[in-house]
Amino acid sequence: MLSNPSYTRPQAAELLERLREPRRFIQIVTGARQVGKTTLVNQVAERAGLPHRYASADEPTLRGPGWIAQQWDIARIEADRAGAGGALLILDEVRKASGWAESVKRLWDEDTLAGRELRVVLSESAQLPMGRGLTESLAGRFEVVHLPHWSYREMRSVFGWSLHEYLFHGAYPGSAPLVKQPDRWSRYIRDSLIETVISRDVLLRSRVDKPVLLRRLFELACDYSGRILSYTKMLGQLQEAGNTTTLAHYLDLLSAAGMVTGLQKYSGGTVRRRGSSPKLQVFNTALMAALSPLTLEQAVEDRTFWGRLVESAVGAHLVNAAAAGRCEVYYWRGRNREVDFVVRAGGRLTAIEVKSGRASATLPGMLAFTRMFNPDRTLLVGDDGVSVEDFLSVPVEYWVGP
Repeated sequence: MLSNPSYTRPQAAELLERLREPRRFIQIVTGARQVGKTTLVNQVAERAGLPHRYASADEPTLRGPGWIAQQWDIARIEADRAGAGGALLILDEVRKASGWAESVKRLWDEDTLAGRELRVVLSESAQLPMGRGLTESLAGRFEVVHLPHWSYREMRSVFGWSLHEYLFHGAYPGSAPLVKQPDRWSRYIRDSLIETVISRDVLLRSRVDKPVLLRRLFELACDYSGRILSYTKMLGQLQEAGNTTTLAHYLDLLSAAGMVTGLQKYSGGTVRRRGSSPKLQVFNTALMAALSPLTLEQAVEDRTFWGRLVESAVGAHLVNAAAAGRCEVYYWRGRNREVDFVVRAGGRLTAIEVKSGRASATLPGMLAFTRMFNPDRTLLVGDDGVSVEDFLSVPVEYWVGP
């Protein structure tokens, strides 16, 4: 159970401050499934002291635009009753309502012209919210609050987890009560998280001509997290009909859902999106552990698997920061030398090497990278460098900022 049920994530303060300002923007809360978006917006609603209405579009069948108008009209009644203080409308998983952006724009603009103090919070299960509906319909009308996967510091603070527990069980707070029952925990991650995200957040909302290929690509990305793999080799591993363009597109969909991503090679200039073999990386190490046959105790004894978990946990810490817009994350390889992560933030370049204990087919490339790109900082994580626990205990900006 939650050791602190009233815990609020740091982003709650940011959202609450915005809602207490005069009505200016629609607030959009984004993040992967099960990172606490619904809990956070409801906590903030209670603390804002405004009459509020909560409604969710998270249904197996997509809601129509009429549903948004119905919820909006109810909230308008609350706002008119409240007078100058106004009211708050929360629409959870709003993108699952067809035509949502156009409906929200029309209703928001009507309230703006009428001078109605109705504040609006929309939530969305995605890492990056800048979709077509936002850029074309809601331009200039919204701000974003992004919720990343839970950090090690949060899981340690709320659940008392050790570093080993975090590396293996990852960062889904809803799974925490089940970790003492390994089979049940694994089923929860696979059924309630992985299957739900793929079937409802990806397949239901995007055109996917080869759903079996997408599912197998996800499993491959978890199995190969921390490794560089060309799209051609992926096709060979998957043994499915397809092409590299399709794989790259499916990897983008899985990345937007906060599951797995493909880091691009750092080149010092403009990075071509398809110009290099991606380095596969999970957003949450629970996805790797749940798909493996190992328990925590067995994983610790498996040097290769544990090394992959360590490196992937460091990578997950970085890509979650990147999803929130705090930095850009790449890898680098030259000949037979490699730098695990290259981070660009605020004009500064940081090269990060992870000593995880896992044997690598490539040699450390920090010296070669430094000679070629002259980074502002080089960082060793693990062994005789910064400990993995210290690295994961503070925000990424601490390591890559000035």
